[in-house]
Amino acid sequence: MFEHVPDIMTFQECQMLLKVGKNTLLDLLHNGEIEAFRIGNRWKIPKCSVMEYIRYKF
Repeated sequence: MFEHVPDIMTFQECQMLLKVGKNTLLDLLHNGEIEAFRIGNRWKIPKCSVMEYIRYKF
């Protein structure tokens, strides 16, 4: 199901995958519910972090 998803997602890719708005995703990232890192001012979100969030949230 998630084979087409890159190993490291951009903010927009993650937003589309989770079907959430900008502020919701920012809250998840800032609260540590989804582990991510920044390169400069760009968020990079590992697929494994999103999969873990989905597994435990739903």
